[in-house]
Amino acid sequence: MKVCLYLEFYNFLGGILFKNVGTGLLSSYKNQKKALDKLGIKYTEKWDNSCDILQINTPWLKSIWLIKKAKKLGKKVIIWSHVTAEDAEQVFRFNKYLFPLIKKYLTYAYGLADIVFCPTEYTKSLLVAYGLPESKLLVQSNGVDTSFFKKDDKKREDARKKYGFNEKIIGTVGLVIPRKGVDRFIDLAKKFPEYKFVWFGKIYSQILAKSLPKELPKNVTFTGYVDDIVASYNALDIFLFLSYEENQGMAILEAASVELPILVSEIPAYKGWLKNSENCLMAKSNDELETYLGKMVKNDNGIIDTLKEGAKRLANKESIETSNKNLIMVYNSLLGKQS
Repeated sequence: MKVCLYLEFYNFLGGILFKNVGTGLLSSYKNQKKALDKLGIKYTEKWDNSCDILQINTPWLKSIWLIKKAKKLGKKVIIWSHVTAEDAEQVFRFNKYLFPLIKKYLTYAYGLADIVFCPTEYTKSLLVAYGLPESKLLVQSNGVDTSFFKKDDKKREDARKKYGFNEKIIGTVGLVIPRKGVDRFIDLAKKFPEYKFVWFGKIYSQILAKSLPKELPKNVTFTGYVDDIVASYNALDIFLFLSYEENQGMAILEAASVELPILVSEIPAYKGWLKNSENCLMAKSNDELETYLGKMVKNDNGIIDTLKEGAKRLANKESIETSNKNLIMVYNSLLGKQS
């Protein structure tokens, strides 16, 4: 068995489109490579005719051409549904005007696959609503590499020294775009002025995305892109993920793997795998966010240890080692082999 693992634009102009960005898509792609390595499956990142399965990550124009080429040769095609029209709509300024076109295009592109991996049941439900046949939609978590994302006291010490942190740090990791809840983050920081709020992640030009306020609260820091994402997680004491729309939310799994207590804003993508008061606190409103964060900073009833333990269990359940068992069954089924 040989898999062609393909991420369009990954190597374009020396990888400039993925350089100094850091996205869940890129994390998932790296996880897929690690998964294939651990399963002992040969793979290439460039197509050749000896491949049995073409696994696409972003089905843009060159990928469509490659899919059609592979299908003519009788190869099987898997596409990861990292992108939906709903989450793409809230990324860059102009995307909201392209929503109908994005939805139509993705429906066509995903329809070309033999199997579409959906990160969550929520993503699957969206694609069913697009008109895609449920039979080809499989829920497959992006997973998290628990051997890479882990608690590390040395990285924590170094990161906190680098940024001059010596107090409790509340923060997040991810792209600084409106969909990720930048407004919620800043509003929450205003309500807790005695604590430091830090956002690790790339800040886009105001041409592409709504810019940050000219005047930020004194207790808020946006670092921009960071080289060591594991150190960023370790620098935090409480992890916030306040996104308005996700297909899964890779940062949540990564924070869980570092054993951080997690606070999220409730959205449909979390149904079934995030459990309030077990592996996170999940707020239904901004007022509830404030209430829950208040409990976390005060460590009411030892809630921090409870959430850390729950986060660790979540990471183990969603690890790439766990998802590999399902992955090999899918590959064998596509190729008509017995697992």
